Amino acid sequence: MKELLLIAIGSALVNNVVLSQFLGLCPFLGVSKKVETAAGMGAAVIFVITLACIATNRIYAWVLVPMELEYLQTIAFILVIAALVQFVEMFLKKYMVALYESLGVYLPLITTNCAVLGVALTNVQENYNFVESVVNGIGISVGFTIAIIMLAGIREKIENNDIPYSFKGSPIVLITAGLMAISFFGFSGLI
Repeated sequence: MKELLLIAIGSALVNNVVLSQFLGLCPFLGVSKKVETAAGMGAAVIFVITLACIATNRIYAWVLVPMELEYLQTIAFILVIAALVQFVEMFLKKYMVALYESLGVYLPLITTNCAVLGVALTNVQENYNFVESVVNGIGISVGFTIAIIMLAGIREKIENNDIPYSFKGSPIVLITAGLMAISFFGFSGLI
C-alpha cells in the first residue's frame, strides 16, 4: 500500500507530466483559458489515461510479451489510445454537448497527446504490474488535471490585469507555466 501511495504522489506532484516532464503541453496551453473547460479536459484525460493504462497493460502482458512482439508496443499503444479517445468523443458528443463543443479540436488531440502515450510507455519501462500501472495512470492524470485547472484559474485572473503589451497572450501564459513548473519542483523533496 505504501508503494502505491508513493507512485500516486510521485506521478501527480513530483514528476508532474506537464510541469516536470513537459508532456501534453498542447491541451495544457490550449484549453486552459477557462476553469470549466480545463476541468472538462482534465476529466476526459483522467478517463482516457486510466483506461489506456488498463488496456495497454493487459495487451502488453497478454499479447505482446507471450508472442515476443514487445517491439510493437508503441504502435499497439497508439491504436488503443486512439480507440479510447474516439469512445470518449462519441460519449461527450451525445451526452455532454456543451463540453464537447467547448473542447473543440483539443478533444481529438488527446489521441496525439504524448502524455497518454508517455504514461503507457513509462508503465512498461518501470515494470509496473497491473495495479501499479493503474495507480500511476490515475496519479499522472490527476496531476495533469491539477496543473491545467491551476493554469486556467491564473489565466482568468491575469485577463483583467494590466500587462505590458509585449507580454499579452502567449508570452505571459508561458511565463506563468514556467513559474508553476518551478513551484512544483518544490515537491521533489516529498519522495
